[in-house]
Amino acid sequence: MSTDPETTEEAEPGTPDTRPQDATPEAAAEGGSGGGAGEDGAASAQPTEAEAELAAQRVERERIERRKAEKQGPLESGAKLSGTAADLLAAVRAVESGEKPVAAVFGEPAPAPRRPAAPEPARRPQAAPVTAPAAPATETVDAVRRVLTEGGAPDTLAAQVAAVLGEGADTVLREDPWQLLRIGGVRPDQADGFARALLGAACAPDDERRGRAVTVWLLEQAALAGHTALEMAALETALTQRSVPDPEAAVQGTIAEGEALVFQDALDEPGAPARPRESASETEDGEEEDEEERPVRVLVGLERYALAEESLADGLARLVNSLSKEGSQAWEAAAATASGGAAELMRAVAGHGLVLHTGGEAARAEPAALLTAARAAGLRAYAACHTPDGRRRLAALLGAAEPEGTDSVVTVPGLLSGTEGPGRDAEGALNLDLLIVLDAPLLDVESAAMIAESLPDGARLVLSGDPAVLWSTGAGRVFADLLAVRACPQIASRVPDPGPLGELVSGIGIGELGQVEVPGKEIVIVPVRDAGEAVHRTVQLVSDSVPRAIGVPAEQTVVITPGHGGAAGTRALNAALKERLNPGPGRFGGFDPGDRIAYSPTPGRTLPGQVVKADAEGLHLSCSDAPVVVPKERVEQSVRHGWALTAHQAAGSRWPAVVAVLPGDAAQALSRPWVYTAFSRAERHLSVVHGVEQALPKAVAETPHKPRTTRLSTLLRAQIPPTG
Repeated sequence: MSTDPETTEEAEPGTPDTRPQDATPEAAAEGGSGGGAGEDGAASAQPTEAEAELAAQRVERERIERRKAEKQGPLESGAKLSGTAADLLAAVRAVESGEKPVAAVFGEPAPAPRRPAAPEPARRPQAAPVTAPAAPATETVDAVRRVLTEGGAPDTLAAQVAAVLGEGADTVLREDPWQLLRIGGVRPDQADGFARALLGAACAPDDERRGRAVTVWLLEQAALAGHTALEMAALETALTQRSVPDPEAAVQGTIAEGEALVFQDALDEPGAPARPRESASETEDGEEEDEEERPVRVLVGLERYALAEESLADGLARLVNSLSKEGSQAWEAAAATASGGAAELMRAVAGHGLVLHTGGEAARAEPAALLTAARAAGLRAYAACHTPDGRRRLAALLGAAEPEGTDSVVTVPGLLSGTEGPGRDAEGALNLDLLIVLDAPLLDVESAAMIAESLPDGARLVLSGDPAVLWSTGAGRVFADLLAVRACPQIASRVPDPGPLGELVSGIGIGELGQVEVPGKEIVIVPVRDAGEAVHRTVQLVSDSVPRAIGVPAEQTVVITPGHGGAAGTRALNAALKERLNPGPGRFGGFDPGDRIAYSPTPGRTLPGQVVKADAEGLHLSCSDAPVVVPKERVEQSVRHGWALTAHQAAGSRWPAVVAVLPGDAAQALSRPWVYTAFSRAERHLSVVHGVEQALPKAVAETPHKPRTTRLSTLLRAQIPPTG
C-alpha cells in the first residue's frame, strides 16, 4: 500500500446510528437510506417499479399463506392469527412493506409446457388480481390526530397510525395507547409517555397491554438486526431491561393473542448434550424406559418470518425432489459446450435442482457462461441481480453493451414484480427452466421465499455469491444457512480477483490484512487524527486528488462509511460533499438538481441516482437512467444524499473509485465482512481514510459475521438429506 503525499492524515467519528434496545439493528443502521415508503403518497395513474414490486410481494405472501393452509394438520409453529390481531398484523405489514395503490402486476401469458414432476406437490393457487388498497379516510386521520395531540405525540403520525390500525384507529389507540409502538421509529419510552398522558393513574409498567406491545416491538427490532426469531431466554432478558415486571407472562400473553409464534427446534449440533425427559415414559407392559430426548431450543418469532422460512424450506425441498429425467438431454448437451469452472457448474446444475456457487467478482464469469450455454441449448434460462449495476456488469460479461441488450438478465425486484423477466404461467409460476441469482448473500428470507415459491416444478435454481460480504439488510441469512446445511452441491470458483485490489480483498476474506504492491496507486492510505480532518480529507480526495491523480471523476467515486450518524457518518459527509460539489439552497427538502441521491423505494433497498428537478408532482430523480418521481410527503422518508453510503447500501454495486472512511469512533462497528464489502466495491482505486489504527487489522482477523438467530437450517435438515 502507499501513502498519498498530497492527502495524508487523520480520521475519526462516523459512528452508525445507535439504538438503546437489546436487538440493536445493524441492518437498520446500514440497510437503507430511509424509512420504507408509507401509504402517505398519492397513488399515481401508472404503477412504478417500486409499487409493482410491493404488490408482487403482497401477492406472494398471500400465496405462501394459502400454501401453508393447504397442508394437512396444524403447523407445529402455532396457530394463525385471527380477528383483531390478524387485522392489526396485516396493517402493520402493509406499512412496513411500503405498499401503495397499484394496478394488477402479473399478466396472463399462455402457459408454457410443463414437464411432469414426481412427486406432485400441492398446486399453487392462481394469484388474485392486485387491487389498490383504500387510503385512510380523512375523518379517521383527523380523529387519530386528535388522540395523538391529546397524548402529546406528533400529529404528523396520524396518517401512518390510521393506515396501520385501520378504521376506528382512534378508539384502538385510546383503549391501548401502546399500539403506537407499531409505528416505525417509535420507542417504548415514547409510547410510555403517550400512555401516561392518555391513561393517567391507570398507566402502570405491569399493564399486560404494555407487555405484549413491547414483546412485539423487540421482535421487530430483532428482525431489523437480521434475526427471524429470538431465543426465549434472550427475549425475556430484553423485556426485563425494558422494565416489564413479568417477562414470561408478557411473552405468553403475546403468543396467546396470536401476535407471535413459539417453536421448539431440536438441536443437532455435534456434541450437544442430551437432556433427560422430565418423566420416564412407560411401555405397554408398564415398564419405565429411561429414554433421553434431544435438546431443544425454544424460539419466539413473528408470523411473517416464520411463514417465510417454512415456505422457503418447502420450496427448496420441492426443487430438490421434483427433477424429471425428461429433458435431461438438453442439460447434458449444454454441459458439453462449457469448459473450466463453468463446466463443473453446468454438470452440477444438470443433475440437481439446487446448486450453490461461491466466488468473488471474477467468478461471475462462470454463471455468465452457464447462462449462455443453457440458452444456446434451448433452455429458458435467466439470471437475476440485486441492483441495476449488477445487471449491467453481468450483461457486459455476456457481450451486451447495455443491460437492455439481453433480456435474460433481470433484477430481483423486477423479476418478483413482473416488470422484468420471463412472465408467469397460469399457475403463477415463472416461465423458465433455470434461474441464477447473483449476489445471493444479499437475499433476505422473504425475498428468497418468494423466489422459491415462484419457480415451477423441475426448474433449476443456482444461488451464486461471495460468502465473505455482508449478509442481507432484511431478516435471515439464507445463503450462509444453505452453505452450512450442505443440502446441495457447492461449487467453489478457483478464479481469483485480479490486481492489487483483488489480492487485498482476498486476504481480508481469510482474515489477513496484508501489504500489497500498488504500482499504479490502486490503494492509498490516508491517515487522519480526528473526525473533522476525516471529512476534510474525504472531500479533497473525491473532488480533487482522485480525479487528478487517478483519472476517475467525482461522479464515479463513492464514499463508504460505517453508519449514518456521527461526525463522519453519511449525513456529515454528504453535507460537506454537497457544499463542495453541488452547492445550492436545497429548496425541495434539502435537495437541488444535480444532487447525487440514494433512493429507497422499499425498506432495505437502495438505488443510487441523481436529482433532475422538483415540481408540484414531487422530486424527479434519475435512477439507472430510469425516471422516478417521489411525492413530496415521501421525500424525507425515502431519499437521502448519496455521495456517501453505508456498506450495506453499497452492496451489490461497484464503482471505479471508492473512498472508505474509517473514523476512530467507528472501531466497534468494524468487522471482517464490513471491511471486505466496503473495500471490494472498488474497481480501479481504493482510498482508505484511516483513523482506527490497530482496530482495522484486529477487526479483519477476529470479528466475523455478527450471529443471527434463524430457523432455516433446522427446517432444511428435516426435509433435505445432506449431500456430504
